[in-house]
Amino acid sequence: MAKQNVAEQFVDILVRAGVRRVYGVVGDSLNPVVDAIRRTGGIDWIQVRHEETAAFAAGAEAQITGTLAACAGSCGPGNLHLINGLYDAHRSMAPVLALASHIPSGEIGLGYFQETHPDQLFRECSHYSELISNPRQMPRLLQTAVQHAVGRSGVSVVSLPGDIAALPAPDKPVEHALVTSRPTVRPGDEEIDRLVRLVDDADRVTLFCGSGTAGAHAEVMEFAGLVKAPVGHALRGKEWIQYDNPYDVGMSGLLGYGAAYEATHECDLLILLGTDFPYHAFLPDDVKIVQVDIRPEHLGRRSQLDLAVWGDVRATLRALNSRVRPKTDRRFLDRMLKKHADALEGVVRAYTRKVEKHTPIHPEYVAAVLDELADDDAVFTVDTGMCNVWAARYLSPNGRRRIIGSFSHGSMANALPQAIGAQFTDRGRQVVSMSGDGGFSMLMGDFLTLVQYDLPVKVVLFNNSSLGMVELEMLVSGLPSYGTTYHNPDFAAIARAAGAYGVRVEKPKQLSGALKDALKHKGPALVDVVTDPNALSIPPKISAEMVTGFALSASKIVLDGGVGRMIQMARSNLRNVPRP
Repeated sequence: MAKQNVAEQFVDILVRAGVRRVYGVVGDSLNPVVDAIRRTGGIDWIQVRHEETAAFAAGAEAQITGTLAACAGSCGPGNLHLINGLYDAHRSMAPVLALASHIPSGEIGLGYFQETHPDQLFRECSHYSELISNPRQMPRLLQTAVQHAVGRSGVSVVSLPGDIAALPAPDKPVEHALVTSRPTVRPGDEEIDRLVRLVDDADRVTLFCGSGTAGAHAEVMEFAGLVKAPVGHALRGKEWIQYDNPYDVGMSGLLGYGAAYEATHECDLLILLGTDFPYHAFLPDDVKIVQVDIRPEHLGRRSQLDLAVWGDVRATLRALNSRVRPKTDRRFLDRMLKKHADALEGVVRAYTRKVEKHTPIHPEYVAAVLDELADDDAVFTVDTGMCNVWAARYLSPNGRRRIIGSFSHGSMANALPQAIGAQFTDRGRQVVSMSGDGGFSMLMGDFLTLVQYDLPVKVVLFNNSSLGMVELEMLVSGLPSYGTTYHNPDFAAIARAAGAYGVRVEKPKQLSGALKDALKHKGPALVDVVTDPNALSIPPKISAEMVTGFALSASKIVLDGGVGRMIQMARSNLRNVPRP
């Protein structure tokens, strides 16, 4: 048997770690690794048009599968393009291994062509970033990188000069068993005892849930039922906690709706479950607060805590549910449910009034129709900006759907690349990219990746010819909008020219049929929907300070509009409130 080189050993370890694809753009310093992938079963090279897309795609794949994903960039500019997508993956706690190939090892530090120092550049967006400068560092260094990415749920970066990748691997490499899944962390008995006492002593308990409640829906619902607690959520908690939730009071934050803000401020014990919600001005400072999180560095960095609990939400609640004293008084819960329903009733008319005749099309209407037509297990990837608003208010989770976006990093242009990674995990699953015209055009080249691999991603393009969220930020700051408008082409025509299905929608009566046809199409499709750039309404009582500082509860209605099927859920929950 021929002796392995470092690149071949590198690829073998990726396969052992469960990596099935490496997203990237080829380049000379990457050639030994790409060739090793070509000759290795069980792993594929996915050629994208931009390395930023590669990193976003890997991050989305990791979020869908919960397992390690990988991307790669060639030396200098090639791997630099990875950085934005890696920041997003890292902040989304997605386990991603990035290969940053490097200039020839003998030239490092001498100002060589395309020289950068990737082992230093990626340190802020990774748990581990190191350089392989000698074959004897393999395979231990790569194994260590894998352990960091999987064990700490984030990014690891390995920098590898092309000449080192082509050298023979060590004769007797030191290999060890790879950790490819994380354990469950349960808090100690002392923390559980203190938490039980706080819950039992409280009259009004509210739960505020984030992405850390993934897999804990049943436990959260059981606990809320025991202590008669309203349940609010952050945007990243929506897909995990909103469905089948008789205690739902909506979402807090600038994009929020319903009674979540009131519920978190009018309780006497607020329990933050698996959330690193960044907008501390929306959190109360005059109630007792408990935070439960798997990442101890998250505890207490948004608000002053009365108890910090380091542990998995599901394991913590399982220990808690059997020990807390059930509460019988549900007046606080019922009052919040009524406030929630009333709040949604108050805005729903803005979305229903003459919506089927309004031109340009209301973007709210597009999102509502899409929500109705999409599959029950669809994956939605959502661009940052106004698409976040429509996803937050109109997409209906059900425990099977997924909603992925750049919710922590807040990057433009994330939706299409993330859809690529999501679709590669399962070609038979419906994947819908909710793209803004600004985000889509930024990385539009990778629409060609959909065509090249015949990925059946459906791009629903909210085309208002503007950067809507930036325009709003300017307006509430008292500034005239400037530099926010686009002169857009017919994106559907571009899609057709690329070899995909493309349709442009300018009238509301065309929308439902166009979406149905696109969703049924076997290959990639784009629906270019011309939407109203004036879909934002700012009530006069909303001040710039309220919005830009994320400061007061009233700012949650700054984006006036409907709330889709959430009003039906609120009405249903309200009907379940016991009557005297």
